[in-house]
Amino acid sequence: MNTTIRGLLAKFGKLPVAIDEVADDADLYAVGLTSFASVQLMLGIEDAFDIEFPDNLLNRKSFASISAIAKTVDLIQDSRKVA
Repeated sequence: MNTTIRGLLAKFGKLPVAIDEVADDADLYAVGLTSFASVQLMLGIEDAFDIEFPDNLLNRKSFASISAIAKTVDLIQDSRKVA
């Protein structure tokens, strides 16, 4: 999953550094992720994983790092399995 997220960050994140230089737990906003880019990233993640972010997960914390994004995607996928 992290590989897919890294690819999406490379495509939509518009980061000023190579995604390969960003650790999974690095603060993406400190690295240069903007609010606009995070929205584009969210749309890319929704398409790639066939999910929809609920309103309660549309926050800076959900997109703070590659690890946080992966946890958020897992949470959404797990909630679909239960429903």
